[in-house]
Amino acid sequence: MGNARNIAFWVVLFLLILALFNLFNGGQTTMASRTIPYSDFIDRVEGGDVSEVTLDGERIIIRSGNEQYATVKPEGVDVTPVLLENDVAIKAEPQEQNGIWSYVGTLLPFLIIIGIWIFFMNRMQGGGKGGAMGFGKSRAKLLTEKHGRVTFDDVAGIDEAKEELEEIVEFLRNPQKFSRLGGKIPKGALLVGPPGTGKTLLARAIAGEAGVPFFTISGSDFVEMFVGVGASRVRDMFEQAKKNAPCIVFIDEIDAVGRHRGAGYGGGNDEREQTLNQLLVEMDGFEANEGVIILAATNRRDVLDPALLRPGRFDRQVTVPNPDIKGREKILRVHARKVPLGPDVDLRITARGTPGFSGADLANLVNEAALMAARVGRRFVTMEDFESAKDKVMMGAERRSMVLTAEQKEKTAYHEAGHAVVGMSLPKCDPVYKATIIPRGGALGMVVSLPEIDRLNWHKSECEQKLAMTMAGKAAEIIKYGEEEVSNGPAGDIQQASSLARAMVLRWGMSDKVGNIDYQQAHEGYMGNGPGGFSISSETKELIEQEVKRMIDEAYETARGVLLDKSEEFERLAQGLLEYETLTGDDIKKVIKGDPLGKDDDDEDEQDQGSAPSVTAIPKTKPKAPKNDGNLEPEPSV
Repeated sequence: MGNARNIAFWVVLFLLILALFNLFNGGQTTMASRTIPYSDFIDRVEGGDVSEVTLDGERIIIRSGNEQYATVKPEGVDVTPVLLENDVAIKAEPQEQNGIWSYVGTLLPFLIIIGIWIFFMNRMQGGGKGGAMGFGKSRAKLLTEKHGRVTFDDVAGIDEAKEELEEIVEFLRNPQKFSRLGGKIPKGALLVGPPGTGKTLLARAIAGEAGVPFFTISGSDFVEMFVGVGASRVRDMFEQAKKNAPCIVFIDEIDAVGRHRGAGYGGGNDEREQTLNQLLVEMDGFEANEGVIILAATNRRDVLDPALLRPGRFDRQVTVPNPDIKGREKILRVHARKVPLGPDVDLRITARGTPGFSGADLANLVNEAALMAARVGRRFVTMEDFESAKDKVMMGAERRSMVLTAEQKEKTAYHEAGHAVVGMSLPKCDPVYKATIIPRGGALGMVVSLPEIDRLNWHKSECEQKLAMTMAGKAAEIIKYGEEEVSNGPAGDIQQASSLARAMVLRWGMSDKVGNIDYQQAHEGYMGNGPGGFSISSETKELIEQEVKRMIDEAYETARGVLLDKSEEFERLAQGLLEYETLTGDDIKKVIKGDPLGKDDDDEDEQDQGSAPSVTAIPKTKPKAPKNDGNLEPEPSV
């Protein structure tokens, strides 16, 4: 749409210039090309070839039949008697006095063209901020949310971060409360946390609560291709803020402009570094910015310049982490305010089953549940919708239309059974939440484990058992079908196991041979570029890879040993997956023991309809297509 407007503007501009050129110069050029000498004019008058003339000062415009041409009479010559003698009709044009208007008439076409050009440049370079004359003006927007206003009541699950920022709002509302004890208002607060944890939402809540002007801008809005423009925009932004003090300026994604100076292979970018230097000076230079508080958000604190992080610039660094179980429940309640919930919905159960979810993930979960309920025509959202939405968010959408052969389904079932049996046999593995052989996302099947509580750290024994569970899929295929019949299904398992084993060796110091040294940056090829980079020898690299291979091999042998010891349980679970296709953790325990899953499945479906099932076993009689492990790559469909 924008390109079409630009092309149309160019076309209109060209046609307008062409019309103006013809208007002011076309008539004169045509007339000048048909000018005759004065002597020829007299001869034509005396010969009776001229019927009418118009006297326009020194110029004589002659009409003869359908022809029109002109001549210029010599100075001091009176042509009127000759015309009267030959019965030529005479007209005279009034002559205006020469003055400023004659010059204006001459310059008018050029003035119009220049005006159109200035208007065009104004539109091309941003319009509302001054365009051509305001290229270095700040693009910060004054946030006025009359509709959709966000307050601290809409922020949940990050209580400590909210308290830090509530204090800033209180300082703006009642500065005497703090200044009487010598306290000074903070100059800046940096919000740090993973994506989706609510950093920008917190800033919007401050805007809704503070009652002072709130300017918002993105870090990328400062950087342009022209050197010096970003610094000019920083200066202009602080000038606007000073005029509206006390006020708050929020810079989202500040790492776009605040990266470490001098880092990188080709040196720093001059424009970005000048912009950062100007920002540093404005935040804490010789001139004080009283009443201007800078808020910034980033999920890459490690790349920010140290000068930006020191006290006096960003006095507070507020960590905005992923919420714990209580925080997740509060966030779910906030997002479920506008959603009609069924009587069976228990958000505490949903919060307990979503460890590691960010605030954005939970908002997406509630939205998916509402969409699923609307899709089947319900009047409210049930617990079944929340469970289905959770499965979709965690494992991907079901691909029931995917066609698999009986052999592919069987291999998938044994692969997933291997993961589940080893995961339930090793005490330090997370409990198995669900196993399925219905394709979801890019996987033909999946086994999902969820921790009972939020996991904050990993121990070596836990990592080793998690490695064993990860390698159990390949071990199951080899036990069942032999070395030569192993598929490419374990590719995702191998990738996950390699990533975990390398983390244990390179960063966590869990290898006695490699030692307690962080080799992560050097192993990834930083080689001394940037802060903390260094190089390592080829012998150390070889030792690292040997340790990674040793850990994975030992995990594979552990998984193989468990499956051989529990061969009967392994076989039962694989057959159960082939029959039911999806089993919950409780269902898996019953199948492994050989217990029946309960009453007739159809009765259970009717009984559980509209209630909150924990995703019970799905009978095979309903037509479905199988799935694979979240780590299992899809095999070609038939």
